[in-house]
Amino acid sequence: MLFTLLLGACATLPPAAGTTRAQVLQLWGPPTAEHALPGGVQRLEYASGPYGRTTWMFDLDASGRLQQARQVLNEAEFQAVMALPGLRAAEVRQRLGTPGEVRPLGWRGGEVWGWRYPTNDCLWFEISFSAEGRVQGGGYGADPRCDTPADRD
Repeated sequence: MLFTLLLGACATLPPAAGTTRAQVLQLWGPPTAEHALPGGVQRLEYASGPYGRTTWMFDLDASGRLQQARQVLNEAEFQAVMALPGLRAAEVRQRLGTPGEVRPLGWRGGEVWGWRYPTNDCLWFEISFSAEGRVQGGGYGADPRCDTPADRD
């Protein structure tokens, strides 16, 4: 049931500005996450992960009407996050959504988050966080899901 719902959401075009929250939920179903933003804005996250390559963010104003809808897994959004060194993990999640993969950094603490995104190459974007939960760095790399068993001979 949930898979069918998410599949339907992925095939649906984003709603138009001014659409009500109830209409968004009717069209797209329950969001994968919700984020409270300044000014009473509520951000609804629709992530297709962990192996999906899209995350839609719908920003609703304080009256519950859609202000904007955008797919955030793209190079422009990644660069905007990287332009803000020291950003907190919660702020990254508000901007990029739920990562497709989270790995620990080891004895020093911290984590590495990875997102797949629409690209003609088999890449993904990763951000490393300090033990305090702040962005340390990030970049593009080969998506490990692209390695097939035949590649490991």
